[in-house]
Amino acid sequence: MLLKLSTASNRLALNCIIRRLHIEPKLYVPEATKPSANQIRLLQNFINTNSKILVLTGAGLSTECGIPDYRSEKVGLYARKNYKPMQYQDFIRSSNLRKRYWARSYAGWPRYSQTKPSQNHYILANWEQTGFVHWVITQNVDHLHSKAGSQKLTELHGSLYETRCLSCNSVITRNEYQRRIASLNPTWNVRDFEIATDGDVFLTDEQIKGFQVPPCSNCRDGVMMPKIIFFGDNVEKATVEFLRKKVDECDSLLVLGSSLQVFSGYRFVLAAAELKKPIAIVNIGETRGDKHATLKLNVKCGDILPVMDFTNS
Repeated sequence: MLLKLSTASNRLALNCIIRRLHIEPKLYVPEATKPSANQIRLLQNFINTNSKILVLTGAGLSTECGIPDYRSEKVGLYARKNYKPMQYQDFIRSSNLRKRYWARSYAGWPRYSQTKPSQNHYILANWEQTGFVHWVITQNVDHLHSKAGSQKLTELHGSLYETRCLSCNSVITRNEYQRRIASLNPTWNVRDFEIATDGDVFLTDEQIKGFQVPPCSNCRDGVMMPKIIFFGDNVEKATVEFLRKKVDECDSLLVLGSSLQVFSGYRFVLAAAELKKPIAIVNIGETRGDKHATLKLNVKCGDILPVMDFTNS
C-alpha cells in the first residue's frame, strides 16, 4: 500500500519549497542517464512493499547542492586534485596543520553555511512526517537534513555547525567560533580560492600566513575542533549501538548517494544483509554494497526520488 502525505496542503507546500530552491550549478554531480520507466517501477515497488525503511545517505545528496565530494568519477576531489583530507591524528599533533585547517575552513564557511537543502532533503523530511521513513542515517556533516526539517536523524560523522574543545569538552556553535576567529584576525582576508569538500577551500601557504587560531574561551587554552569525525577517528560506540537497533527495527534499507567506501556507513549495509532485509541502493557508479543489494539503480537521486508516488492508496 502506498503511504499518503498527511494533507493536500502539505503536498502543495512541499512542491512550493522544491520550486523555489536555489540549487548551485551541478558542477560536482557525475554524469548519469535519466531513470527508465522500469527503474522507476522497481524503486516504487520497493517502497510499496516496505513501510518501515531505514535511509542511509551520503555525499551524492550534497553534490546536488553544489558541495563537492571525494570519490565521484571525474568530478570528485580525488579525481581532480592530489587531495588528502585532514586526518584526526594530524589535527591533534600539529599546530601548523590545525592553523592550515582553520584558515581554509574559516574562508569557506560563509559560502558553505549558506548552502540550501536540495529537493531530496525536503522529500525525505516529508516522508518522515508520513511515517514512511523509520530513521535517517547521514554520513554528511553539512546539516542539510536538519535544515530541511528531518528529526528522526543521526548525523553519523557529526556536524560542522558545532565546535568542541578537546580539553574541557565545551561546545559552541560554529557561527560563534567563526566570530571569535574574525575578532582575532581583523585584517586577514582572502578572496581568491577554490572550494573543496566539507566547507574546506584551497589556500596557498602565503595566503595562510599571519592567520591565528583562537583557543577555547572556556578553559582558555584548549584546542578547538569541529564536532565531526575526521578520517582516522571512530564513531562513538553508543552511536553505533543505537543505529544497530534501528537496523533491527526497520523492514528494509534504502541507500541514497553513497559509494559506501567508508566502513562507518557500510557496516549498516552488512548488518541489514545479515538479517536478510531488502536493500535498495540509488547511486551514480558502483558501491561497496552492490553485492548485498536487492535493487541497485545507477541514477541520480534528484532524478528519481521526486517521481516516487506517495499520494495514492
